[in-house]
Amino acid sequence: MQQIQENPYLQFFVGLPGYQAAEPFASSLFVEIRKRMGESVFEGFHRAIIEAHDGKKSAQPAPATEPAVPTAPQDSVNAEENSRAEASETVPAETAPQAPAEQIVTAASHQGQLILDATVVEQAIRFPTDLSLLNEARQFSELIIDVLCKNLQVAAKPRTYRQKARSAYLAVAKQKRPSAKVLRRGLKQQLQYLRRNLGHIEQLLAPIPEGTPLPLPHWLLYRYWVIQHLYTQQWQMYQSKTHRCDHRIVSISQPYVRPMVRGKQDKPVEFGAKLSVSLTGEGLAHVDHLRWDAFHEGLDLTTQVEAYRERYGYYPERVIADPIYGTRTNRDYLKQRNIHFAGKPLGRPKQVTDANREQLKQAKAQRRQDYLQRIPIEGKFGQGKNGYRLNDIRAKRANTSFAWINSIFLVMNLLILQRIFFAPSKTSLAGLIGALVCAWEQMGFNQRTQSNRVWSVRTIGVLSY
Repeated sequence: MQQIQENPYLQFFVGLPGYQAAEPFASSLFVEIRKRMGESVFEGFHRAIIEAHDGKKSAQPAPATEPAVPTAPQDSVNAEENSRAEASETVPAETAPQAPAEQIVTAASHQGQLILDATVVEQAIRFPTDLSLLNEARQFSELIIDVLCKNLQVAAKPRTYRQKARSAYLAVAKQKRPSAKVLRRGLKQQLQYLRRNLGHIEQLLAPIPEGTPLPLPHWLLYRYWVIQHLYTQQWQMYQSKTHRCDHRIVSISQPYVRPMVRGKQDKPVEFGAKLSVSLTGEGLAHVDHLRWDAFHEGLDLTTQVEAYRERYGYYPERVIADPIYGTRTNRDYLKQRNIHFAGKPLGRPKQVTDANREQLKQAKAQRRQDYLQRIPIEGKFGQGKNGYRLNDIRAKRANTSFAWINSIFLVMNLLILQRIFFAPSKTSLAGLIGALVCAWEQMGFNQRTQSNRVWSVRTIGVLSY
C-alpha cells in the first residue's frame, strides 16, 4: 500500500483517475481476494480460456475446398427427390440402411488427446532436520513463557536454561559431520529442554478457567499447538530409533507441508504440494488435484478424464501418461469408453516369430512415438519451475499456496492464447480479458466498487501480458 501511495504509475495501474495521497483501498482487500480464489474461481477462469480458445479456432477461415460441381436445374432436382421418396416408401423399414449406433457415438464423443502427469512444487522452507526443528520449537516455547508471564503478571518466571540449551544445540549444529552418537545425544537434550518448557506452560495455563480465551496472540497460540504435536512425533521417533512417522511435521510455521519421497538422483525428497496435472493437445494445462500428502497419481485418471469430458463435451481420443497410470482398472475404464491408452500392454511379451516380427516392430515403434508425446507436459513443468518459480512457493498459508500455484498455471495458459489473440490493435486480447472478468464477477466478485473492478480488469490484463 505504501508503494501505491507514493508511485503515480501504480495508482494509474489500479484505476485511479489522478494522483492521491490517501490509500485507494484497504490492504485487507488482497486477503479477501486470496480467500475467494478457490477451486471454483480457477475452474471458471479455465472454462473462459477454453471458450475463448475454441471460439477463436472456429472463427479462423476454413481451408480452401474443391470447386463445387455444377448442379442440375431445380425442376430436375425436385423430380429426382420425389422419385427417391416414392422408392423409399416401398422398402420395408427393417431393410432400410442405417449407420451403426456405436460408430455415431464414437465419432461424436472422442476428440483431442489428454496428457497426464504429476509433480511436486516445493515450498520455500528451510531444509528440515530433527535437531533444527526441536531447537526452533524450544525457542517458541521460551517466547510463549515470556508472553504468558507478562500478560498474567507472574512474579517468578520459570527457569528455562535457554543459554545452556542454545550452547548445546550449537555444539552439535556446528559440526560438519556429527556422528550418530553425538547427534542422538543432542536430540535428547533438546527434547528434555522442550519437555520442561511445555510443562511450565501447562502450569501457567492451569489457573485460567475453562472456556476463557488464553492470553496469547493467535499466531503464537497456533505455534503452541504445533510444537506439542512436533514434540510427540520426535519423542516417538527417538524412542523407536527411526526417522519416519505418519503426517510428519517438517515446518512449524507451515505444518501442512509433508515430505514427498520422489527417488530422484539430485532430490530424493521434496517438501511441498503434489499436483495431478492434465494437458490438452493445444497446450492448456489444468491442476486437477492438489494435495499436501503423498498419493498415487494413477488413481486420478478416471476423474481427470471425466473432467475433460465435462469441460469439452467429449472424451479424448487417447490418453498419454506414465506407466504408473497403466493399471488394470484404468485400462478397463478407458477400454469401455473406446479411449486409446498409449502404453505398453500388460502380460508376458509375445514370442517373436517370422510371421509377427514386422508387426511387433511397428507396435514397439508406435508405443515409443506415443510415449514421446509426453514431452510437452514435462516442458510445461519446466516452464513453470524455471520461468515462474513454481518450485519456490513463498506463501505462508495453504490456501495462499493454492492460489499461487493455480495463478502460475493461469498465466501459462494465457500465454498459449496470446499466440492466437495477438494483434497490433489488441482488440481480441481485450475481449479475452473481458471474458475472464465476466467469469470473475459471475462467481461472486461483483460486490466490489467500480475502482476495484477496474483494478481486477487491469490485474488480469497484466497476467495476460
